[in-house]
Amino acid sequence: MTAVVHSAVPRRQLPAALAVVVVAGLAVSAWAPHDRTTWFLETVWVLVGLPLVLLTRRRLPMTNLLCCLLAVHALVLAVGGHYTYAQVPLGDWVRDTFGLDRNPYDRFGHLMQGFVPAVLVRELLSRTSPLRGSRWLGPLTVCACLAFSAVFEMLEWLAAVIGGHSADAFLATQGDVWDTQWDMFCALIGATVSVLVLSRLHDRQLHALGLIPCGGAASTAAPRPSTAGTTRRLP
Repeated sequence: MTAVVHSAVPRRQLPAALAVVVVAGLAVSAWAPHDRTTWFLETVWVLVGLPLVLLTRRRLPMTNLLCCLLAVHALVLAVGGHYTYAQVPLGDWVRDTFGLDRNPYDRFGHLMQGFVPAVLVRELLSRTSPLRGSRWLGPLTVCACLAFSAVFEMLEWLAAVIGGHSADAFLATQGDVWDTQWDMFCALIGATVSVLVLSRLHDRQLHALGLIPCGGAASTAAPRPSTAGTTRRLP
């Protein structure tokens, strides 16, 4: 019994610790960013999402896996907002080291745009929809992430129409005419890998929270009545 209590304490403390890390990362990224408007556009998801998660944490507790992934994604967005995605120093180092023609941090950001939301979508669907335990859960999770990526690209297009050249830092196309397609493809790859690699771990954590039965959720369809022991009456 003592072991169970001690193991439960870190689980309760983890979301608070991650929230502190994210707030600290946001504060650092907000200090003299390359472009204040770009910083806001890149981090607005964190500025809105973090308070929402904190306000609903008791009614909708999240798995540790999802908490950790959301925190990592928030830091990725904060770094991209501070430097702009086309000028992140680590991306410049990767470009120069491997002889790439562009800073790849933007591609990494869009991989994360599929990888992390896949767990979020999967958790929401597992908890609130008949897809729980269905073979369609994985494919529809990937489709939802790809749809979100497409919506994000339309928001970027809207920013370009409104802001003109001032939105270049936010778009981070780096001269690639196929940047939009690459962004959505990266999100698709990220979501697919996330579903394939993390589903079993995610199910175990959902079960530990009592959100799904052991071994994943059972089908919600009502069982058919047994016909054993019955005879067919002939006319």
